[in-house]
Amino acid sequence: MELVIPPAAAESLFHVGHFPITNSMINGWIAVVFFVVIALILRTKKNIVPKGIQNLAEGLVEFMLSEIQKVTGDTKRSRQFLPIVGTLFLFILFSNWIGLFPGTGSIGIWETKEGVKELVPLLRPAASDLNFTLAIAVFAVVTSHLIGLTSVGFMNHVSKFFNLRGVWRSIKKGPIAIVVAVIEFGVGLIEAVSELAKVVSLSLRLFGNVFAGEVLMTVMLGLFSVFLPIPFIFLEVLVGVIQATVFSMLTLAYLTVATTSHDDHEEEHAAEATETVHA
Repeated sequence: MELVIPPAAAESLFHVGHFPITNSMINGWIAVVFFVVIALILRTKKNIVPKGIQNLAEGLVEFMLSEIQKVTGDTKRSRQFLPIVGTLFLFILFSNWIGLFPGTGSIGIWETKEGVKELVPLLRPAASDLNFTLAIAVFAVVTSHLIGLTSVGFMNHVSKFFNLRGVWRSIKKGPIAIVVAVIEFGVGLIEAVSELAKVVSLSLRLFGNVFAGEVLMTVMLGLFSVFLPIPFIFLEVLVGVIQATVFSMLTLAYLTVATTSHDDHEEEHAAEATETVHA
């Protein structure tokens, strides 16, 4: 039997108008429906003393909130970031795990392309589509900037990348301060470019790991489908947790940095310099 490696691009199943519906989108929709159903169940079955699924949900929320607070060090910001970071973590984790269910990648429809019959799977892990990972990466980075603008103010946030205010203030402090301010302005421009690098890094890391796992499982199942794939299935379960954690924690780091004022950084540097002088 010929081994068919899944293509890098998600396959289109049908079109709604001119909009293609891909197999990775079906996987993502399943994850969305799952969490909507869970949310409705939790909303209708609230008890003062939690039990069952409510107890599990509350424990999970408390755990995520405590982990987020370890990074932010601030209860208010932790509660603000929890819906964003927690949703990304759970959605990526669940969409990765349901990609391991039987039938994913193997049940589909046969299509003839260029005279060759090819199997188009009905389901494919959502994160194995670069469009999906790019979309959530853009969401994470853009959201961090929007929250940063509302938290520290327009000038404070923009000064992290285009520190014209620092150059203006340095004029009154002498030539050394001007040189330092110009260097900081150049560093800010590099930081602005790095924001694009964040999007590329987040999207490619998640896509590469999930797609590589899909290819690995296809090869293992093609070689020997009884016992050999079992360790690799457990490995993919672990990879799903790791990738969801890495993506959500990086998003949390971006949110934390974006909501820290540029003046706060300057005060920290000044305090460190003072301590060094006294030492």
